Amino acid sequence: MVSIDQATAVVTGGGSGIGQETALEFAERGANVVVADLDVDGGEGTVDSIEDAGGDAIFVETDVADPESAAAMVDAAVDEYGSLDCAFNNAGIGGERAPVDEYAPEDWSQVIDVNLVGVFNCMKAELERMKDQESGGAIVNNSSILGKVGFATSSAYSAAKHGVLGLTKSAALENGETGVRINSVCPGFIETPLIEESLSDEERAQIEGMHAMNRLGTPEEVAAAVVWLCSDEASFVTGEGFGVEGGYLSQ
Repeated sequence: MVSIDQATAVVTGGGSGIGQETALEFAERGANVVVADLDVDGGEGTVDSIEDAGGDAIFVETDVADPESAAAMVDAAVDEYGSLDCAFNNAGIGGERAPVDEYAPEDWSQVIDVNLVGVFNCMKAELERMKDQESGGAIVNNSSILGKVGFATSSAYSAAKHGVLGLTKSAALENGETGVRINSVCPGFIETPLIEESLSDEERAQIEGMHAMNRLGTPEEVAAAVVWLCSDEASFVTGEGFGVEGGYLSQ
C-alpha cells in the first residue's frame, strides 16, 4: 500500500501543463518528487516552485523514448530518496495533424515513440523497481479521450493513446498480485500550452462545445485524479481508464 505523504513520485513531462500541476499536487500532499522532462528550464522551474513551497524535489533530464534514459530516471529517484512509490507517465507530444494518407511516416514514428513507446520504457523501469518493494507502488499513465475515440487528422496521437490504454490493462492484469496498481487517466481537452498552440479560436470554441460542461478542463483537475489513483483511497482500482473529460465521452 502506498501513502502519498513521504512517498517518492516520478512525473514525466513535469516541466509544464498537466505534468507540472501533478508534480505540485504530489508535493503539496507530502511526496518527494522527481520531475523528469527534456525541457530543462521548465523542469527546473517546477522544482523551484516545489522547493519555494517547502517541498522536496529534484530534476532529471529525461528522454522517455530512450529506454536507457527512462531507466536512469528511476535510478535517480531511488538513489536520491531510497524508493519509487508513485509514477505518472505523462510526457507526450501532439504531433502533426493530417489525414492518414498524407501523414509523413517520420512524424507518425515520432508520436508513437514518445506517446506509446515512451510509456512502455518508463513502465518497464518502474515495475522492475516497484515489484521488489514490499510496499509495491502505483503507476498512472496519461492516455486521453482520444484513447477511446478517434479524431480526424490526429491518427498518430489517437493510435498511441489507444495503445496506452491497452498497455495499461495488460500490465494491470500481470501485476494484480504484485502490489503494483496500474491505471490511466483519459483527460478531455485541457488548458495547456499544447492545446493553446494547436487550436485556432474557431476550433477551440467548437471543441469546448463538445464537452457537456461547455469548457476545457484544467491541469489541476487532472492532477487531482492522478494523485487519487496513486493513493490508498484507490486501493482496489487497477486497469482503469479514468475519464477526466467534462462529459465529452457521454455523447
